[in-house]
Amino acid sequence: MIGDLVSAKRDWLWYLAGVVLTPLLLARLGLTASQTLAVGGFCVVLYGAILFWRQRLAFACFGIAGLLAAGLLDVPHFVEFAGLDIIAFLLAMMMVIGFMEEQLFFEHLIERLLKLVGPHPRRIMLAMMMMAAVSAALVDEVTSILFMVAAMLNLLKGSKLNPIPFILMLVFTTNIGSSATVVGNPVGVIIALRSGLTFLDFLRWATPISAVCLAITIPICFKLFAKDIAGLKGVLTGKRGEEHIEHVVADARLAKTGVRQSGWLFGSVVVGLVLHHPIEHWLHLPPNTMLLGVALLGAGAALMMSGDQARQLVEKRVDWWTLTFFLFLFASVGTLKQTGVTDVLAQRIVVLSGGHLGVLTTLFAWSSGVLTAVMDNVLAVATFVPIVSDVARVGLNPFPLWWAMLMGGTLMGNATLIGSTANIVAAGMLERRQLGTITFAQWARAGLLVAVPTLLVANLLLVAQLSLMPH
Repeated sequence: MIGDLVSAKRDWLWYLAGVVLTPLLLARLGLTASQTLAVGGFCVVLYGAILFWRQRLAFACFGIAGLLAAGLLDVPHFVEFAGLDIIAFLLAMMMVIGFMEEQLFFEHLIERLLKLVGPHPRRIMLAMMMMAAVSAALVDEVTSILFMVAAMLNLLKGSKLNPIPFILMLVFTTNIGSSATVVGNPVGVIIALRSGLTFLDFLRWATPISAVCLAITIPICFKLFAKDIAGLKGVLTGKRGEEHIEHVVADARLAKTGVRQSGWLFGSVVVGLVLHHPIEHWLHLPPNTMLLGVALLGAGAALMMSGDQARQLVEKRVDWWTLTFFLFLFASVGTLKQTGVTDVLAQRIVVLSGGHLGVLTTLFAWSSGVLTAVMDNVLAVATFVPIVSDVARVGLNPFPLWWAMLMGGTLMGNATLIGSTANIVAAGMLERRQLGTITFAQWARAGLLVAVPTLLVANLLLVAQLSLMPH
């Protein structure tokens, strides 16, 4: 009891120090009074999530209330910054994945995987990590992590293994895979729209680097979580493994129709998400309209097939806690951009480079990565997009900066619990099922060991190819 009180007191001291000192330190960069207050409001949310993860939503409410009271945020801008398109997309995909879970689709997926690769823990994890990366590249990181975490938790169902290490491995590879193509991450969509880069450009410049980073990450994860992976042997072999497979086969006979419906539903949603750009062009719609539209069509189909259980699907399978936290987090970060805080930080980076393209590429990669680690990667990258045009005006080649931002915004998303949408979604799934809570420190210990080496390699590969890049 005394130890808990001491720990709580220490956390509060760190919290107050962070909320007060961070704005004061950043003010030395030339922030105005209103910009310094905006940083303070964001710090209320940020340090609340870092030090009091279970109560993060309370601190998010406090932070937004403070920004509103200070006049730095109004209701129209709150609605604009809240990322309702992302919230709606997550809501729809949670309905689709929830329907598939209720139809035992993931039990059958795991059973097929076990038969294909055999009861070998490292092979199973290699297969699932590769699936996570490829599915993120083909669809998007959120759809991938919803699908893969659900499959992983079904594999571990009934065992006493800690699911957190396995979820971390899947999230790490999901974020890396999301850097490979234009549709893998919202960051890629922003960069493609602002730069005019094509899908083929991403295949040439981003996919090879993503593949190298994936090849680095898998051995790192096998080393970090060797004991946890070894413990998976008991789930895959022996009596427990046989019972698992027999249970799945028995359920398959009872729910064959539901499994088939789930497969068709998910396959249709995946195809729709991959082809959303051509669909938008054909229908003369604004970019990314059908990214949300396809997800909503899938959710509607899931609700229709659920029949009388549709209301229960929405109430029990949607992670409302996580979605609400996202809404407030996005609004607080949007205030930083609205007040010009992020513009000041980005301009400082251009000055630091001294006009050297290699240095500027490195600064773009790491500064966008650091911002990604402490706030949403979409907003972090959006901060640097306007700076690219300034770089072009002074005669430097802006081409490598797009890839530097892409890698910083995706690879450094692995560094912290709030570095990527996929991270928070995965952590929320664990909490909702009462399978454990990932702390900020626990994530960072493993996440930094993956994020820093992969971004370092990506940075070196970009700089090595500067002479090959078009102007």
